[in-house]
Amino acid sequence: MSLKIGMVGTGQMAQGFIPLFKAHPLVGEVVLCDLDAAKLRANAEKFGITRTCPSLDDILGMDVDAVVLITQHWLHGPQAVKSLRAGKHVYSAVPCAETIPEIQEIIRAVQQTGRLYMMGETSYYYPHVVWCREQYRRGTFGDITFADASYHHDWDIKSIDSRGIIRARTGDKFLEIAGSPPMHYATHSISQVVGVTGAHMTKVSALGWRDRHPDGIYDPAVNKYRNAFSNETALFAMSDGACARVNEFRRVGHPGGEFMTLCGTEASFEYTQAGRVIIGKGFEDTKRLDDILTIRPGVYGGTAAAHDVARLPKEFAGMPNNHWGSHQFLVDDFVQACVTGEQPPNNIWQAARYMIPGLIAHDSAEQGGVQLAVPDLGDAPKA
Repeated sequence: MSLKIGMVGTGQMAQGFIPLFKAHPLVGEVVLCDLDAAKLRANAEKFGITRTCPSLDDILGMDVDAVVLITQHWLHGPQAVKSLRAGKHVYSAVPCAETIPEIQEIIRAVQQTGRLYMMGETSYYYPHVVWCREQYRRGTFGDITFADASYHHDWDIKSIDSRGIIRARTGDKFLEIAGSPPMHYATHSISQVVGVTGAHMTKVSALGWRDRHPDGIYDPAVNKYRNAFSNETALFAMSDGACARVNEFRRVGHPGGEFMTLCGTEASFEYTQAGRVIIGKGFEDTKRLDDILTIRPGVYGGTAAAHDVARLPKEFAGMPNNHWGSHQFLVDDFVQACVTGEQPPNNIWQAARYMIPGLIAHDSAEQGGVQLAVPDLGDAPKA
């Protein structure tokens, strides 16, 4: 089977995905779509793509099998539903949606159309998550009793121009949109825990830090979310009896990144800026894991020893693989799902378990930490 893929959005994030979809051996054609005509022409020329179209409506009327939505985050939910109901499989950048009703509508569209949905959550494929998932499966940790996951992304980190990126996406609505609650973008953190154990969040109590920065991003009188928190911390009860803490920090003296700690009855794992270790019950049982979890150069550059690169198409050798080695696995899993009809790892039911806990956590923080139930929309249907 040779798929036709429609790429909706050709901005910065799409640059790493267009060549991967184009190179995949099960993809016969990539069609580009963007509202910006100049950007559309430039990217068609850059990537050697023949067919283009100016809007989502246009591409949904074409003979593509699937669409890849790399658009503004507040459009993801409605665009996914529209695409599914047009008979297309959908890959969407994170987050999957902004509200629980939007997520429920995506699930209904998947159920009613028989089309597949996958959210491009990168953390599921990070080296430490891949390694811990396998160790958990083997029983190395015993029972997980506590997990801690964090996403540190200060507005002024030195590695990227966060303000410039968001301004490019939002235009004159920067202050209206940029101040979204940190827990509304907690999928990078939550998916680390859920992606290892398979358990989901059931209850939450959260608190927020009221921002004091003069830039006004988190001024509740200005942003559309009426949000005053730049940092939020949540404590979750998990369906397997464990507890999990999640930190979403947007004002923090830190270079940025996603981090995780797992405490098990037999062994524990720690990943901080200082490195990665597995820990036993004796001081002598501590073992550094940086050699197998550090991103390395090579034929499959951007991967770590913990990654199963043998499963990747040989056509991906030497190609870009950003976000800690996740992009090639994301593309391959989506393409394979479209061909086989099997649910991908980050299907809409799993995406809901990454997204909804953060939405409820912010509600709790706004209420001073009151404990709230986290709705669960169930498991993906069995093949």
